[in-house]
Amino acid sequence: MNLLERLTFFIKDNSLFEADDKILLTVSGGRDSMLLTFLLAKAGYQIAIAHCNFKLRGAESDLDECLVRDFAETHGIPFYVRHFDTEQIASERGISIQMAARELRYSWFEELREALSFDKIAVAQHLNDHIETVLLNLSRGTGLQGLQGIQAKRDRLIRPLLFLKAEEVLHYVQEYQIPYRDDQSNFSTKYARNKVRIDIIPQFKKMQPDFERIFEQNIAHFKESYALLQQFITPLRNDLFIKEQEAWIIEKEKLRNHITDLPLLYELFSPFCFSKSVLTDLQSCFDKESGRLFQSEGYDLLLDRDFLIIREKEYKQEDETIITSETKSVSWRNYSFCCDYSHDVSIVPDKQIAKIDANLLIFPLTLRAWKTGDYFYPLGMTGRKKLSDLFNNYKVNVFEKGNVPILINGNGDIIWVANYQLDNRYKISGNTNKVFILSCK
Repeated sequence: MNLLERLTFFIKDNSLFEADDKILLTVSGGRDSMLLTFLLAKAGYQIAIAHCNFKLRGAESDLDECLVRDFAETHGIPFYVRHFDTEQIASERGISIQMAARELRYSWFEELREALSFDKIAVAQHLNDHIETVLLNLSRGTGLQGLQGIQAKRDRLIRPLLFLKAEEVLHYVQEYQIPYRDDQSNFSTKYARNKVRIDIIPQFKKMQPDFERIFEQNIAHFKESYALLQQFITPLRNDLFIKEQEAWIIEKEKLRNHITDLPLLYELFSPFCFSKSVLTDLQSCFDKESGRLFQSEGYDLLLDRDFLIIREKEYKQEDETIITSETKSVSWRNYSFCCDYSHDVSIVPDKQIAKIDANLLIFPLTLRAWKTGDYFYPLGMTGRKKLSDLFNNYKVNVFEKGNVPILINGNGDIIWVANYQLDNRYKISGNTNKVFILSCK
């Protein structure tokens, strides 16, 4: 079979997409993505190009964009581009530049797919990427799931070039005279994946010249073994892990019979990428340290009194909302607030409503989340109290307390822990003649 026939066979054999589907191609300008674009255009599929300029390599990044844009114009392919200040975004989110770039591109690709009604997003990863992923996962202590490598199809994401070796990609871009640009960072062994590709795989090939194809067969065996294991694990996980809104809840009593079985525990928690060392810590703390937080790369696990709670990590800036003296309504995260003034000094026994001595306020006020070290003077008390102690008294877990709105005066004082308690210094007194009313939903 020629290359186009091999591509068509792989697409059909893996049910990647239908002939009339609209495909959004993620094209960096490298040889892999340029070959995929050339082949799908030649085969007559409905395609468009999405290119990310991460502004990480100065003029080189702009030259990548120019090459992809020119290729799209020459071949009459719709072209979309977005520029990102990747370094700044990575710094704001407290993550690596590589992780930031990954999150940014896939978020934008999905946004573009939905907006323009594309059926699939195509990524130009090939067989060597597949193998490198497995070897990297092995070096990081993966289970069977990590030994499956890269999936040809996951939801709307497809990888039509997984059947091609890297040397074949190079051969075909030269044969078809397809323009491409090399990212010089791909040749630096300071990155783990590059080290696997440049230093390690060539050593395997010295022992076994057909290393890629043999390793591909091994990956197929790993997939079969994993599928067999999931026939047992999946029903048990579905029984234990209950999805509620943005979290997974696990009753400790239901997990108790399995908590000492580390291999089973590892497979049960594998979708959330918790390492065996983390799960070993969980075993040792299971009945001892309520409130302990465990982390994987993408998830947080809270060991609460009666439950385990898993949530996806949130990467967001410290968000604050300003309230001026003229503000009528305002929102903060999932809460809405209504602001009003009154001369009614009666007390309202409703924790969702704060009646505050208006003469003590220094505008603008601020709504924000709790911060370590925050304290206030609870209503009815003379001394001060840390907010962390207040949350412990109310049995507010670490996930919930990060989403409690805190009202801050212009002088930095905490006025109100919304829905919990007012600060004693800002209560209505015998001298109050004007009341600021803030209600929270």
